[in-house]
Amino acid sequence: MARLRQLRDRIIGHTLEEVSGARLTGSPTKRLANHASFTIRDVEAEGILIALDLAGIAASSGSACTSARQKPSHVLEAVGVPVEELAGGLRLSLGYSNDAEQVELLLKSLPKIIERHRQSMPAPL
Repeated sequence: MARLRQLRDRIIGHTLEEVSGARLTGSPTKRLANHASFTIRDVEAEGILIALDLAGIAASSGSACTSARQKPSHVLEAVGVPVEELAGGLRLSLGYSNDAEQVELLLKSLPKIIERHRQSMPAPL
């Protein structure tokens, strides 16, 4: 658990520092050792998930029990996450086989993927 907590904290810290518009969902300290969840302003999770998958990184946009649906998280909506952030939910879970090298791949890839995704999105009306 301590190893996973260290990897999780690295993901959280780096994502909040390097991804503009990223917000941690839930408590920064009272959370599962293997779980990091964010909302990211002005992106759609589906495009981010596809790009992460192509980079060899598994992620999800909602809770595990609703992972097959393409709707924003009803939980995030219920706790008052702004509508601009709902579509950009990102959930990352670590397991016993994950290591620091895989986390570094995520941390190197995620900001670039999000920036590229934002640049490719149509301008708001």
